[in-house]
Amino acid sequence: MQGSKIVAIIAGSISIILAIAYLLLVQLLDFRGEMLPAPQSLLLERSHVEIAYDFNPQPAILTNLVLVD
Repeated sequence: MQGSKIVAIIAGSISIILAIAYLLLVQLLDFRGEMLPAPQSLLLERSHVEIAYDFNPQPAILTNLVLVD
């Protein structure tokens, strides 16, 4: 009975510490001010995708191939 009481006290203490740390973190993040979205000009500049592909249908030719036994 005594061991389970100690575990409950430790678990409760950890829970309270985590709750206080969370509240402090939220207050710190809220203190920074209003979150503004990124400017639209930055979003439009990086909206394209470039794909490079070689349309050469010829197979690659290996030269200077040396077979060693």
